[in-house]
Amino acid sequence: MAARRVSSLLSRSFSASSPFLFRSQGRNCYNGSRVVRRFGTSSKAEGIISPSVQVSYTQLLIDGNFVDAASGKTFPTLDPRTGEVIANVAEGDAEDINRAVKAARKAFDEGPWPKMTAYERSRIMLRFADLVEKHSEELAALETWDNGKTYQQAKTAEIPMVARLFRYYAGWADKIHGLTVPADGNYHVQTLHEPIGVAGQIIPWNFPLLMFAWKVGPALACGNTIVLKTAEQTPLTAFYVGKLFLEAGLPPGVLNIVSGFGPTAGASLASHMDVDKLAFTGSTDTGKVILGLAASSNLKPVTLELGGKSPFIVFEDADINKAVELAHFALFFNQGQCCCAGSRTFVHEKVYDEFVEKAKARALKRVVGDPFKKGIEQGPQIDSKQFEKVMRYIRSGVESNATLECGGGQIGNKGYFIQPTVFSNVKDDMLIAQDEIFGPVQSILKFSDVDEVIRRANETRYGLAAGVFTKSLDTANRVSRALKAGTVWVNCFDVFDAAIPFGGYKMSGNGREKGIYSLNNYLQVKAVVTALNNPAWI
Repeated sequence: MAARRVSSLLSRSFSASSPFLFRSQGRNCYNGSRVVRRFGTSSKAEGIISPSVQVSYTQLLIDGNFVDAASGKTFPTLDPRTGEVIANVAEGDAEDINRAVKAARKAFDEGPWPKMTAYERSRIMLRFADLVEKHSEELAALETWDNGKTYQQAKTAEIPMVARLFRYYAGWADKIHGLTVPADGNYHVQTLHEPIGVAGQIIPWNFPLLMFAWKVGPALACGNTIVLKTAEQTPLTAFYVGKLFLEAGLPPGVLNIVSGFGPTAGASLASHMDVDKLAFTGSTDTGKVILGLAASSNLKPVTLELGGKSPFIVFEDADINKAVELAHFALFFNQGQCCCAGSRTFVHEKVYDEFVEKAKARALKRVVGDPFKKGIEQGPQIDSKQFEKVMRYIRSGVESNATLECGGGQIGNKGYFIQPTVFSNVKDDMLIAQDEIFGPVQSILKFSDVDEVIRRANETRYGLAAGVFTKSLDTANRVSRALKAGTVWVNCFDVFDAAIPFGGYKMSGNGREKGIYSLNNYLQVKAVVTALNNPAWI
């Protein structure tokens, strides 16, 4: 399958129009103590669809076997549409991390994986990618059920990208090599690129399978073994694909998967003395804790992909209709639960009022409901904690005197559905313009000139991504070079090709995921210097 963009897949899957429309009762329906519900959608009244997939794997995957937690404990994973229990999953803790690390260490030191030819490793990864495609419907259903993202997004964009990522890294497996280095004197010098060993990986809940692929793909291509901790909110698809990896021929102990909680399983993995490398995707605050644990244990290297507050900048020459649609996608994609979401929408003052009105109209048309239903654009937030966090920020925006153009409340009385929310007249010092909300809340800010918007866009502790929308090549080049962000999308957004590196500046993390750069995270460079006796040439 050729490299494909998540954004292009989604644009073909989702339409700006919909058979269901939200109805607004006014510009600002906040009464000072609560947000008044004023949106409705017939999809909510039609009942919840029962997913056509069974939950078959709820145990930890350690040394090639599905096993209970050492403590025997389990915890519930919930359906965000209802808050009801989907399944009870093994609750791993420090003892289970120890078991998993021991299995990974044995597989690395004594097993066949690092000693296999790179070509054979690539064949296993390619077989796995084929199995992902074969089981795409079950995987998409599990991802939607456990996470709340739309089935259409999971099936048509994310699962194909998982397969694409593993094929990409399978292609790299037999192309990793060192160099022959000229040196002064009679010496033969070569560099070896060696697998780093046991890699600990901690993935988030917003894109469970994609983050699995971003982490596991390069680590396996380089010949490492892995202990992966899932997010406690979304463990189901990781166990399913763990089984597919065994079916593809991955030796026991190479990939170990532990579900559990951060303070127990996550902390144990980060501080484990026999883990050689750590990779984490999640919040900046948790990333600081992870970095500290890694440093205070065995000083293992850490790759961090953390939070963001990405600017999306619309210049006065932009096609406003296209800019509105792209800004809407940049923010509301995945229920707003995206680290690189364009959550600060800067719009030039000459087109600001027109943009705000059209952004409001687009948000009012956004269809929210059961993510298994056709035509739904937005499902629920992941859980009650995230739901309540988003609602607190909405209240903060109103209390800060930003204008609530639409949304601001809950949809229905079951599950974690939030109205698509748009604020205008947002100022830089408001919390909704500073903090990562991680929800369907668009903040629209006004600017006057290029120098001003560059300065304001960079005045944040984050630096993960940015978007620039303009017809001027000069403006695009100037701004993209001036923005302090790991990715700048020009007249597009959320383009996640397997070969494009992704990562942040400042407190958005360090290191890069995807592409050739991610291989460096899982390799060590060794210099081998051999004395030459009377060489014919040097």
